[in-house]
Amino acid sequence: MKVLFVCSSNVCRSPYCEFRFKRILSQNERLNSIITEVNSGAVFNISFKLHKKAYDCMVAEGYDPEMLKAHRAKYIWFNLRLFKESDVIIGMTRWHKWCLPFGLRKKYVNLSEVAGDKYKAIPDPFLAKSQDEYNKCMAIVGDYVDRYANRLMEE
Repeated sequence: MKVLFVCSSNVCRSPYCEFRFKRILSQNERLNSIITEVNSGAVFNISFKLHKKAYDCMVAEGYDPEMLKAHRAKYIWFNLRLFKESDVIIGMTRWHKWCLPFGLRKKYVNLSEVAGDKYKAIPDPFLAKSQDEYNKCMAIVGDYVDRYANRLMEE
């Protein structure tokens, strides 16, 4: 299964999901046999590199700084093939679904829903004033990613 995490700009939430989910896969043989590819992308804004606070958050969590620096945001209209080839597109808010081309919307599900909850918009940390406030938002995102991985292992 090919998993694609999406958010508005692919500089905060969705790359965090991508890196975290890849880390989980690297530590879990069973999940690694189910998931063949994990990516992230943007559905709204054209951006280029990780948000500074996203970078700092992930470095503090032990992610490789060089790997994080190498991340390049992938915008839907420049990477449409990536979106089309994904089996599931996991987004952060309902409006991310409506930013997708009509034919791709059937693949869309919200992160809270794949984690086993009812729909809940995932907070956007982009405008967080402090690193601490930013990290709190990312902890929510991380919890949902972990719960999604656990649900996949239970199936």
